[in-house]
Amino acid sequence: MKEENKKVSKLFRKRWVVPSIYLFSAALILTGVLWFQSKTNDIVQPPVDEAKQGTAVNEPESVPVQQVVEQIAMPVLDPNAVEIAKPFYDFSAPAEEQEAALVSYNDEYYPNKGVDIAMKNGESFDVTASLSGTVIKAEKDPLFGYVVHIQHDRGVVTVYQSLQDVQVKTGDTVKQGQVIAKAGTNEFNQEAGVHVHFEIRKDGQAVNPVAYFDQPLSALENKEQQTEQQETNQNKTNEQQSDPSSTVPDASIGMART
Repeated sequence: MKEENKKVSKLFRKRWVVPSIYLFSAALILTGVLWFQSKTNDIVQPPVDEAKQGTAVNEPESVPVQQVVEQIAMPVLDPNAVEIAKPFYDFSAPAEEQEAALVSYNDEYYPNKGVDIAMKNGESFDVTASLSGTVIKAEKDPLFGYVVHIQHDRGVVTVYQSLQDVQVKTGDTVKQGQVIAKAGTNEFNQEAGVHVHFEIRKDGQAVNPVAYFDQPLSALENKEQQTEQQETNQNKTNEQQSDPSSTVPDASIGMART
C-alpha cells in the first residue's frame, strides 16, 4: 500500500500530469454539453399559430352589441302637431267614449278599429312607418283611399288608410320613421277630412294603438286575455243588436276590410 502511494506521489510530481487531468476534464464536460444540446434540438416543438402572434395574453373577448329594441311610434314626424280626431272603439269603455268612436257611413254607424289622426290646422302631413318592417300591401281602395299594410315581428301588422302620394310598394323594406305617404281623405269617413287612419293588428285582431305607443312589440304578447274579453263583449253586443230597439252598431263590421 505504501509503495502504491509512493508511485502516485511520484506521478503527480511530474509537470505534465496535472494539466493533462484538467484538459481531460474540460473535454469531458464539453462533450456532455454538446450531447445535451443535440438531444434538445431533436424535441418537436408545437406549431405556432401566426394569427395569434402579437395578441395580448389577457386580451378580453369582444362582447356583441345588443340590438336596439324599437318602440311603437305614432306614424307622424311630429306627434305634437297632430291630434286623435277619432279614437279606437273599446267594447269595455263607457257609452260616451264608445259613441265618440263610431264612424258614420251611409246612415249607419261602425266601430272604429283604429285611430284617426289629423293635423290641428286640418292640413296634410307626412305619414311615417310606426315600426320597421316589410310592406305587404300598397294599393288604392275605393272606400278607404290608398292603403298600406306593413308586416312586423310577433304577428303584428300596422295599417295605414286614407293616404295620398304613397311612396312605397308591396315588397319594400321600410325603417321606423320613414315617410311612406301623406295624409289624405277617403269615402268611408268623410267627416274626418284630411287624416290618416292607423291600426295595429296582433294576429289579425285590432288593438287600441294609443295603449301601445312608446312600448315594444313584446307588450302586445299580453293581449290574449284582452282579446278574450273583447270577444265576450262583442258577443253581448251582437245579442243586443238582434233587438230592433237596440242602437248599438254591429261589432263584426270594422273600419278596414281584409
